[in-house]
Amino acid sequence: QVQLVESGGGLVQAGGSLTLSCAASGRTFSSRAMGWFRQAPGKEREFLAGITWSGSSTYYADSVKGRFTISRDNAENTVYLQMNSLKPEDTAVYFCAAAYYGRNPIASTHYEDWGQGTQVTVSS
Repeated sequence: QVQLVESGGGLVQAGGSLTLSCAASGRTFSSRAMGWFRQAPGKEREFLAGITWSGSSTYYADSVKGRFTISRDNAENTVYLQMNSLKPEDTAVYFCAAAYYGRNPIASTHYEDWGQGTQVTVSS
């Protein structure tokens, strides 16, 4: 199991950028796929991006493809989400998650450990 702490959220104007970080504690981080999700008020949790344990493959939801980039630094036990061209509809609480060992990062059901989330608010 890993403990996950997100940071980097905040208030930004439409068209702006933010980079979220997710710091992980625990020795299994570097061997597990990671992902970013978000949940807006009244909506279901939404998968945004996933990255394999090695970082060699990434996956994105259509809603963020071309605007968001997921990356990881296994030496620093950190995964990032670079968000560009932000829109008001991107406003949500953003969560990082660690997949079960050996599972790919595509399906939301493959995730075991979750952070507490960080708020992102995009003003118009």
